[in-house]
Amino acid sequence: MTMQIDLGVNVDHVATLRQARGERYPDPVAAALVAERHGADSITMHLREDCRHIQPDDVERMQASTQTRVNLEMAVTDEMIAFAVALRPADVCLVPERREELTTEGGLDVAGQKARIVDAVLALSDAGIRVSLFIDPDKRQIDAAKAVAAPVVELHTGAFAHGGVAGDPQELTRITNAAEHAASVGLRVHAGHGLHYHNVHPIAAIHQIVELNIGHSIIARSVFDGMGASVAEMKRLMVQARMVAGH
Repeated sequence: MTMQIDLGVNVDHVATLRQARGERYPDPVAAALVAERHGADSITMHLREDCRHIQPDDVERMQASTQTRVNLEMAVTDEMIAFAVALRPADVCLVPERREELTTEGGLDVAGQKARIVDAVLALSDAGIRVSLFIDPDKRQIDAAKAVAAPVVELHTGAFAHGGVAGDPQELTRITNAAEHAASVGLRVHAGHGLHYHNVHPIAAIHQIVELNIGHSIIARSVFDGMGASVAEMKRLMVQARMVAGH
């Protein structure tokens, strides 16, 4: 058991605000530097194929500027894999992607496309990049992630988060069981999607989960409280949950 839990701050929606007016501000890299100073352990950004928020230049500048880890979320495409291999961020999280979605709607179907994902994991790993797979909290997908040699899974918490202000208790059980199974087969376990200040506690209390990736709620709160205070409060809640749970 470990008391440590890391916070990855997703800065995509700083770029969303910038792109809404086609300006050069606010800068997601500047936001990331503030986040690092106030407790972020890594910086997550999703470079979508349609570049609706984060741009390739943002990722390149982030890689050159941050003091912590850059976690690049991306689709499983030849173009994106080549971009990541050239840039070599610390982490790449492979996610499903549809042009018409507002945000990522579900986990990657690893079990249904093992050959494609095996090749992606191998190419990224050979470049020294740690690979995670964003999957639903499902035993079949976890076993598939293990089979394709990905060292990390990120459990999709969207169904939990959409089950009321404090989260769906049945989905919490599902995530807990998935985290336990993933850890038991030797995978590092992350989690994220839809987590906010009122529902993060029970997820952070699951001791097999060692990192949460959170973006929208932190960026939304920062409009009122500032980026630094918003990041610090989320990290405080996560650490508190860990301490209360006793691990």
